[in-house]
This record gives sequence, C-alpha cells and structure tokens, in this order.
Amino acid sequence: MHSILVKDYMDRNTCAILITSNIKDAVEAMLRGGVIGMPVIDQEKKLVGYISEQDCMKEMLNDTFYCAESPSITKVMSSEVLSVTPDTSILEIAESMLDRRPKNYPVVSEGKLIGIINRSHVLKALLENNKDCYSHK
Repeated sequence: MHSILVKDYMDRNTCAILITSNIKDAVEAMLRGGVIGMPVIDQEKKLVGYISEQDCMKEMLNDTFYCAESPSITKVMSSEVLSVTPDTSILEIAESMLDRRPKNYPVVSEGKLIGIINRSHVLKALLENNKDCYSHK
C-alpha cells in the first residue's frame, strides 16, 4: 500500500462555527449541515475548540425548561481538540480511531482550519487503496 494522506480525502467544505456564537446557533448549524459536531474557530479561522450535539443537549434542555437565553458555546465546547495536518497519514488516523477517539478530526494548516476528516473519509481511503487486495478474492 502506498502512502495515503489526509489532504487527498478530507472535506474542504467544512461546517464550522465562530466562537462568538451561542449554543442555539451551533445546534441550528449542525442540523442544517447534517453533522454531529463542528470545529469552533475565531475570526482568523484559527481552530479554538470543537462542539458536538452531545455538548449542547443539556444546555438546550435547560434553555427549553427555563425559557432562558442561549449561552455562549464557550460554556460547553471542548477547547482541547485533536486535529491533524493535511500531510498526516490515513493509516495513523485509522489506528487512532480504533481507540474510539473522535469520529471527526479538524484538519489544520498553520493553526487555521482548512477541512475535516471523518471515519467515512478514512474508510473510503482504505477501500480505494486496498482494491488490489479485494479484487483477487
């Protein structure tokens, strides 16, 4: 198998949300984009966090019950985010995903978000690069 890299399989049209957004905005963006989570960026597109549906669930319950104003996403987002570079090996990410690590990895170049890679992208890369193995059976 030859070297396969994130840049060849990542999604460059990434749904991301600004750190100045609130939880309601994040939930609406995830639903619109059909994603279960998204990177949080600042005005310069630097990755500053990650927010998921699960992060938002408790706050949305509280907001609904108390009719409260939606708080900032900084209240629930993860600020320690596992990310990869465009030149990271697909095999390296696949091995990390075996340990039930994140399903989505933001792809960062020089600190800025440039894409995302998820389990489906990794499986596609592995399948395409193993066609020779599967065609002989």
